[in-house]
Amino acid sequence: MRTSYSALDTFKTCPLQYKLQNIDKIKTPKSPEQVFGTIVHDALNFMFTRDPLYPTLDEVINRYIAMWKSAASKIAWRDPERKDAEEKMYVEEGLAILKSFAKKNSPWNFNAVELESRFSLDIVDEETGETHTLAGIMDRLDKDPDSSRYEIIDYKTGKKMPSVEMLEDNLQLGLYSLVIVDRWPHITPEDVTVSLYYLKHNEKVSTIMTREKLERTKRHILTMIREVEKRTAEDDFPPTPSALCGWCGFRALCPMWAHEYRKEDQPAPNEDELRQALTDFFAIKDLEDAQKKRVAALKDVINRYMDAQGFERVFSSDGYVTRSAQERVTYDMEKVEPILRTAGVWDDVLAPDKKKLEEVFEKLGDNEQQKIEEAKKVSISKTLRLSKKKVLDEEDEEDTATE
Repeated sequence: MRTSYSALDTFKTCPLQYKLQNIDKIKTPKSPEQVFGTIVHDALNFMFTRDPLYPTLDEVINRYIAMWKSAASKIAWRDPERKDAEEKMYVEEGLAILKSFAKKNSPWNFNAVELESRFSLDIVDEETGETHTLAGIMDRLDKDPDSSRYEIIDYKTGKKMPSVEMLEDNLQLGLYSLVIVDRWPHITPEDVTVSLYYLKHNEKVSTIMTREKLERTKRHILTMIREVEKRTAEDDFPPTPSALCGWCGFRALCPMWAHEYRKEDQPAPNEDELRQALTDFFAIKDLEDAQKKRVAALKDVINRYMDAQGFERVFSSDGYVTRSAQERVTYDMEKVEPILRTAGVWDDVLAPDKKKLEEVFEKLGDNEQQKIEEAKKVSISKTLRLSKKKVLDEEDEEDTATE
């Protein structure tokens, strides 16, 4: 199988999007965010190109603006009426990025040996005997002229910047490090720094992948490839709706969004019935939500009275309410994740799931178990149990709610 990090990342985000994009090869118009990222990357690549001199910042900016003029007509603007305002916003944001980046990263202070470097890496799956090829592009590769050290830099135009701890098992950075070590076997993983440069923050976060981390990267890649192959054989690519749907070009083909994109001149026979059902449903839900808020406020009054008086059951002419306490255990996953990754059992959890975490707990050493215990959060929830007057002596008809 031949694939790429971006394809695997798409599969992880939404299997259906992966299928439409990488198997069905359906083309979609470029979004403003995609075009913005491409043009900023091109400008930074140009900034570090010496031919025979590095370009001036004005030349970089002129290239950036020219590319926007060329690409603007091809962008799928979500709101055509706001096209001019949005384009101006993107252009100005890119100019701000380039200017602040240039102040902090004069090209002549770095030894960039490769720019927009294409690569392919073969990974053998020992379980199946198959060889898979991962292809991609590295934005920039720097070489320290005074040592054998390298740095791979990938530019990011997104807003969210991860912590250094989250980089340790970053699939993209692990793949880049594998590429360099495979290309030049005399280089050790410890000689390669892998970095993500968040342009909107003008900050770089870096890490170094050990051999153990690279082995985990390989296992993770192979696990995802096996899952892709399995779903391909079964033609099973479910949609996974998320906040990222707003940037997806396949919404009209997705069962999660197809109704919104239906043709207005071809309504379904029961469209009016559905419209009325939705109107009534939202109205009832609004009433239900209002009732829930009122119930929560009443529970607060009852709880405060019980706390003040030291009672655990209160009575009225309608019945009585009994309170009981339940212990709830959660974990600070920002602290837990690096511990489990170091112990090599993160793949057994993969999400902040208390049950899965408890299953792998016994696999850990005493030191790791102690750290997990320190990350544990214990809270007490108060449950109010309502008993109506007609069943004051029968505990089997109760309405319970947890605070």
